[in-house]
Amino acid sequence: MLTGALMLMSTMTTSKEFARRAEDWRNGAVVYQVMVDRFAPSANLEAKKALYGAPKRLLPWTTEPKQGKNNEKLGMWSHEIDFWGGDLASFDSKRSYITELGADVVYFQPIFEGFTNHKYDTLDYLKIDPQLGTRDDLRRVINGLHGDGIRLMLDGVFNHLSQYAPMFTTARADAKDARRDWFFFDKTGGYRAYANVRNMPAWNLENKEVRDYLWNQKSSVIRQYLKDGVDGWRLDVAFEVGPQWCAEITKAAHKEKAGSWVVGEVAGYPAGWFPNLDGVYNFHSFAVGRAMLEGKMSGGQAGQALQQLVADSGIENLLKSWLQTDNHDTARLASIVPAIEDRNFLRTLQFTLPGSPVLYYGSELGMEGKDDPMNRAPMRWDLVSPSNPDLMWTKKLIDLRKKSPALRYGDCLSLASDKLFGFVRSTDKVREAVIVVANPTSKPVTETFPSRVGRIMSWGEVKDALTGTTYRSVNGMLTVTVPPKSAQVLMPITDSTDGISRYHRIDPIN
Repeated sequence: MLTGALMLMSTMTTSKEFARRAEDWRNGAVVYQVMVDRFAPSANLEAKKALYGAPKRLLPWTTEPKQGKNNEKLGMWSHEIDFWGGDLASFDSKRSYITELGADVVYFQPIFEGFTNHKYDTLDYLKIDPQLGTRDDLRRVINGLHGDGIRLMLDGVFNHLSQYAPMFTTARADAKDARRDWFFFDKTGGYRAYANVRNMPAWNLENKEVRDYLWNQKSSVIRQYLKDGVDGWRLDVAFEVGPQWCAEITKAAHKEKAGSWVVGEVAGYPAGWFPNLDGVYNFHSFAVGRAMLEGKMSGGQAGQALQQLVADSGIENLLKSWLQTDNHDTARLASIVPAIEDRNFLRTLQFTLPGSPVLYYGSELGMEGKDDPMNRAPMRWDLVSPSNPDLMWTKKLIDLRKKSPALRYGDCLSLASDKLFGFVRSTDKVREAVIVVANPTSKPVTETFPSRVGRIMSWGEVKDALTGTTYRSVNGMLTVTVPPKSAQVLMPITDSTDGISRYHRIDPIN
């Protein structure tokens, strides 16, 4: 019996481990995703007009993107070369918005020189696209963000480049070119391309020289920008780059900058990619939330799914993975989930489940947009208002998360609920415990279940941080009533009523 008890105790997260998590900026960070061309209007547009010559188009900021036509001559869609003219300087002019919102990290979609507006077709990795600015402009942005306590991550597109990239066109034209085997050519001059998209020829990553150029050498793309002050990389189509090369990229980034953050675009089930990557995309939790709202999963089933996710992926890896509801490759949240109560439900889960919540620019404002290119519209600055319910709910959740160590880097346990989806986020301090109960149904639900927080006193109260509703924990059991399509974020009431808290010996403040 004693041996068993000791074994059980050894699995508990220690105070030292929680302190280590707290010091790691990557754990539970709030990430804000930006497409620089679409984030803020440039004050220098007249001087830049020559950079958008035909067949490219520069459009007024209030113009909404529309599906274009396939330009077979160029090998791309016409809407891929529609531009709105945002740049690094205009982003910097709106940096205060992101600071006031409470983001910890900004993630830029590709900013290297490219032919299209999205720039996933890189022409030159070591050059910032002139439409957006220069390397010096990027350094100024980095310094400004760092001054506000915000980190910057770049988009690493290392699976493919542009069909117009000089090193590719030279290699394609000359079978004896030194870089010919950096790509995949056949005898007829054809080449392998990402998803068979002509404009995105694939790198031959099995060639060590390619990997040295992109990430291994001190002068490589990844390491140069880390030297410039960038704090991490999001890896485009990491699932196709593969676990072996993702591990090599992560190792190279950490070698150049200890504690840098490498997150891979792996949008499936999050398990199985660690430690090859620091984190992956966690669209899985969003899918579970939607399944509950659509009646495809009960709250209890979702709780089991969460328990399996934590067991399969590991809490340390989930904390560094990105919790996403939408991004530039999906419809926006307001188009996926039109009802605001449903959006609030999903946002609450996004900011309370283990991981790093990502806000796709403008989605916090309720911007709509279905498939590409409508989901990449210019930022709606006219929607930034205290009367915007989406923005106010998001800010409330960010503020709540900022004040809660458990929500940022705590452990996660599922609750034995039925219709409700319940889980506990906890550290080594009872006053930091958070019990989340969510009702995805269209009717109020009352349920009783164990709290799973052993140091909450019997007859001790917990309070919903969102509404102020209170409940008593009796013998470790909670009975809660949750309104339809809503969630409660319950925290123990440990404040003093007579000068001394009842928890003063259980959980000393000092």
